[in-house]
Amino acid sequence: MDDQTRSQHPGMKPVDDNHLTRESWKIFQIMAEFVEGFERLSSIKPSVSIFGSARTRPDAMEYQLGEEVARLLSDAGFSVVSGGGPGIMEAANKGAQAGKSPSIGLNITLPREQINNEYQDISLNFRHFFSRKVMFVKYASAYVVLPGGFGTLDEMAEILTLVQTGKTRRIPIVLVCSPFWEGLIAWFRNTLVTAGTISADDLDLFTVVDTAQEVVDAIFTHYETRGFEPSAQEQEILLQL
Repeated sequence: MDDQTRSQHPGMKPVDDNHLTRESWKIFQIMAEFVEGFERLSSIKPSVSIFGSARTRPDAMEYQLGEEVARLLSDAGFSVVSGGGPGIMEAANKGAQAGKSPSIGLNITLPREQINNEYQDISLNFRHFFSRKVMFVKYASAYVVLPGGFGTLDEMAEILTLVQTGKTRRIPIVLVCSPFWEGLIAWFRNTLVTAGTISADDLDLFTVVDTAQEVVDAIFTHYETRGFEPSAQEQEILLQL
């Protein structure tokens, strides 16, 4: 900022050139995350991204269900992608490794809570949530969402928004454990639809199930009249993601 601009706006602080330089160089770190993700994940198709709480203990029903879901999907030929951490993310990677297909962890650097689990055939590390989110979506043939907290809800809202707005292709979005989701879905129906902030048809963007086999069946039902590979039109959409 030049002296004339500062004189016109006396309350403005001078630019910290060192901070500005660091901000500019962050662009290359972000680019590196995207490039590594594209290069290492382009061969994992078809894949399913699985989400759920990092705080779920191994003796919990949800952990065991997540492990079973991932194993069935892996045996069915799907690479399984999780956030790479503990809880249901660990269950997903563990189940995938017990099956026939690759287990992938998209790990995130956090001040606390995230500890990379040991069940990853392909392991990537991210500093930025937004670049990590792109990797969850870009190669996914389906999203499977088990009970979780804010992070899980964030990922679920992300894929619902992208599909609703046509910014990504239509894929199965499967919510697992109906008692956990029933309050949120009732709020969608009774508040959001009533207020007109979403349409009634938007409730068809996701499916709610309770068993591992129902997850697999929901995904195969979606693709029974087409292949898992994106069409030319869908590839163009994914390119602009």
